[in-house]
Amino acid sequence: MTLADAIRTRMRYYLDKNNMSIWALFKASGIPRSTLCSFMNGTTELLKLDTLLHVCEGFNITLIEFFSDPIFNEVEQD
Repeated sequence: MTLADAIRTRMRYYLDKNNMSIWALFKASGIPRSTLCSFMNGTTELLKLDTLLHVCEGFNITLIEFFSDPIFNEVEQD
């Protein structure tokens, strides 16, 4: 699993957990909807760390909470 795939999976988890749409995450985080959509559908493979920080703020969690999941143990180097 790539790091981008793990981040997408984790973002989907928090979207579901918070019953949020991409639109709601855009409103809560300030990250453009197009940026979120491009990353979530795989068009864009990279997400800057400061962007991810704003995503976490939109979910009301810290980066530590976001990354504290066993899925990140499965990430392989390209």
